[in-house]
Amino acid sequence: MNKRSAHAPARSRAILLAATFAAAITVVTAPVAMAGPTPAPANAYAYIGYPNNGQTLPAGKPFRVWFGLRYMGVAPRGVKFPNTGHHHLLIDVDLLPMDQEIPSDRNHLHFGAGETETMIELPPGKHTLQLLMGDDKHIPHNPPVYSKKITIYVK
Repeated sequence: MNKRSAHAPARSRAILLAATFAAAITVVTAPVAMAGPTPAPANAYAYIGYPNNGQTLPAGKPFRVWFGLRYMGVAPRGVKFPNTGHHHLLIDVDLLPMDQEIPSDRNHLHFGAGETETMIELPPGKHTLQLLMGDDKHIPHNPPVYSKKITIYVK
C-alpha cells in the first residue's frame, strides 16, 4: 500500500466535511422572506371553496365566495388568540410584502368580523381571487397563510 492510497479515505472525509459545512452556511445565510410577528402553524393553509378555478360566473349578478381554512382558527380583528386570524380576499392583485399591514381597498377586502364567506359582484372579464390570513392587526402570520390564486371569468 503506498502513501497516496493510505490517506485517500481521510482526504475524502475532509472534503465531504468541508462540503457539508459549506452547505450548512449557505442554508443559514440564505435570504428569508419577511413575515409578521404572529406565529401560525407550519401546516396551516387557506383555500377558496367556491367558486372553482376556471369557473365562469354570470355578469351583473353577485356571487358567493366561500373561504376555507385548515389547522388554524378564525377570530375577529382585534382578538389575539394563538393560531387564529381573519380572512382577507385579494381581487386582481398579487400578494404584498408579508411584514406589512394588508391594505383595505377594493382589491383587498377585509373580513375582520370573522366571516367565512361573502357575496361580491365583479365586472365582466377575467379576474383572480386569493385569500390571505391576517392577525389581529391585519398583518400576515409567520409563516404566511394564504390560498392558491384562482382565476374566474365573469360573462
